[in-house]
Amino acid sequence: MRDLLFKNLTSTDHKRRIIASSEIVDNQGMRSIIHRHFICMVKEINSLETARPAPYLYVLKEHNSKEQKERFFCKIKGSICVVNNERYYSIFFMHTLKIDLVANPAAVS
Repeated sequence: MRDLLFKNLTSTDHKRRIIASSEIVDNQGMRSIIHRHFICMVKEINSLETARPAPYLYVLKEHNSKEQKERFFCKIKGSICVVNNERYYSIFFMHTLKIDLVANPAAVS
């Protein structure tokens, strides 16, 4: 069995976009739950010399054999600068991925 949920939210001025999806899959006694998020914001800046935040990467992996659970989480943040019609823009983005694997109690019994 597979359940999917998809959201695409865009602000009225198109300067912010959030895309999220969730997926739940039961397969061979394991339930996997996958959440994905993407957030993007566009801001106009005065020049390319404007300070930008440093890129960011965070990864976490947990394994619990006693409870038969496994978890993976990854977050990436960054920004890029672009020029369009001699106007400067900074684009900030963040991706997150969360995966949970759990033994399905109905299948184990």
